[in-house]
Amino acid sequence: MPRDLTDRVIVITGASSGIGAATALACAKEGMDLVLNARRPDRLQAVADEIRCIGRRAELVLGDVTRPGMSAQLLDAAERHFGHFNAVFANAGYGIRRAVAELDERDLREIFEVNFFAANDLLREAARRLIGAHRPGHLLMCSSSVARFTLPEYGAYCATKAAQAHVCRAMRMELKPFHIEVSSVHPITTTTEFVEVARRRSGLPPREPDIIHQVPKPFIQSPRRVARAVVSCLRRPRAEVWTSLTVRCLCGAVTAFPWLQDLLFARRIANRPPGSSPPPGSTDQLLTRNTRD
Repeated sequence: MPRDLTDRVIVITGASSGIGAATALACAKEGMDLVLNARRPDRLQAVADEIRCIGRRAELVLGDVTRPGMSAQLLDAAERHFGHFNAVFANAGYGIRRAVAELDERDLREIFEVNFFAANDLLREAARRLIGAHRPGHLLMCSSSVARFTLPEYGAYCATKAAQAHVCRAMRMELKPFHIEVSSVHPITTTTEFVEVARRRSGLPPREPDIIHQVPKPFIQSPRRVARAVVSCLRRPRAEVWTSLTVRCLCGAVTAFPWLQDLLFARRIANRPPGSSPPPGSTDQLLTRNTRD
């Protein structure tokens, strides 16, 4: 039987735009109350206002997810305002487009701090509290389809997504005796700020603002599509949430036969110097997703 989400409480990071904002609104429409986190107060407030118009409650916790104590602060807010929490969705993250050999250590460590360590910290803190209170719960992390294979010039980003997926699978097995569900979410290209943020953080020149629309339509989804998949998982928990069966099958193929991916990208890499921007509509853009906040 699907779970009734009415009056349940979820904590969402990276909730001011993209997948995070869409998921927050979708959860509110299902009757959930929310604790929202992001760094941009105006955008986060706008999401909260929409949630309140729906008739649900929203509490805001501003700040960077990497700030010491942020996970505890988010969960404290849920317990203080709502008395408890039932689910957390570690969604905050960003990408950087640069060849691995060209990354400096600071850039590599920073993307892991945001995408992996902060998300991992939130799920671990939530798990400890749920176990201590003898409460069931649901922990989710927004990984990506590129958790299953990598993309040239997105190696660091893909590595963080793979790490997220593996941690979620381990936690799912470890927390099952405590009736705590753990799920990883694997979107494909989503119409968010991801491409623009990655370009800016990589120091690349401006590009056409509608570049995402040049990607073939079967490989593009809206944040609302991902949000619906997350809500479906909250109702019927499962280990992994995939928003495209086609891409999931592709991931399986290149995992089984890595040379397929080598062939797919060989010509693009040969014709482009390291660090240069991929051509509009290239496959390099097909499987990336959300922004940090």
